[in-house]
Amino acid sequence: MELTQRQKAIFQAIVEEFIRCAEPIGSKTLMKLLDFNVSSATIRNEMATLEKYGLIEKTHTSSGRVPSRKGYRYYAEHMMISELDESTKAALGTIFNERHMSLDEAVRKTSEILSDLTNLTSIVLGPDESTQTLQNVQLIPISSQSAVAIIVTNTGHIENKVFQFGTDVSSKDLKTCCELMNKELTGTPINKVVDRMEEIKPLMSANLVRSEVLFESFVTAFMRFAEEKVAVSGRSNMLAQPDFNSIEKLRQLMKVLEDGKLFQEWTDQEGNVAIQIGSRNELIQIGDVSVITTRVHYKQEEGQLMVVGPNRMQYSRVIALMDYMSDVLEDVFDDKGGQDDERRNE
Repeated sequence: MELTQRQKAIFQAIVEEFIRCAEPIGSKTLMKLLDFNVSSATIRNEMATLEKYGLIEKTHTSSGRVPSRKGYRYYAEHMMISELDESTKAALGTIFNERHMSLDEAVRKTSEILSDLTNLTSIVLGPDESTQTLQNVQLIPISSQSAVAIIVTNTGHIENKVFQFGTDVSSKDLKTCCELMNKELTGTPINKVVDRMEEIKPLMSANLVRSEVLFESFVTAFMRFAEEKVAVSGRSNMLAQPDFNSIEKLRQLMKVLEDGKLFQEWTDQEGNVAIQIGSRNELIQIGDVSVITTRVHYKQEEGQLMVVGPNRMQYSRVIALMDYMSDVLEDVFDDKGGQDDERRNE
């Protein structure tokens, strides 16, 4: 399918105006939008050709046309220009440069920013620690009732956790606990550490005065560490989209967004259409919903940024934001950039 320059201009005008107003686009409206002179009859003929190609379709309520699912894919692949203005880049860069963020904080903040700037729902997945193994544990006392635990994985990921014990724990207990855990748990997959701790619980009881306190603290820490880091923001933004005026459809969508497993099944179901946009973005069409995904690399790990909205989303801005945000995140958590986890948690 090869479009003429005039057909491309008409099709682009239909897509971008429909994204803006959510109303079917007719030939008279197009006459005002195009930057060249052409008759209404000629526009209608070209629209008929675009409809034959499956790029636009007629609605039941108007003589105007709207982009089809295929049309949105063609626009995203061949016609979209995704550029972010410099003022937005500067503002986003400042948010991350002024604070030393943990990975959890960065994931949550990125999700909030994406939903705010797109007026859609954003989902940010951090790396899944369940695929990593424990490399080392350090315990640093703060007071007689608190300590900092530094957990290091085989990929170099570092997680800091402050423990408030609620009772006195001796430095000797902390030292012995640290030595015992490094001896017994090093090389254990993060998602298996809690099970392994249950196995060495008698050993901890035999060697530690405050074994129960230390055991419960570490079990809680590792359970949280092994969970997939996910942040969802802007669910309510779907309420403002005219594309989701069906209460039942909106209820089902909200249910999917609340549950990570349901969301995965939803995006993987048969019948979805997925296309690659550039080297790192993917567009998944699920009925009248689109999901834009962008991969982010954290050292040796991988996460994902996702924006969920109607097929009638502003693709150029959404993808430009996601590209820039993924670059910022990779820069923040790149060892070569000189901002490693230890510095961020000082």
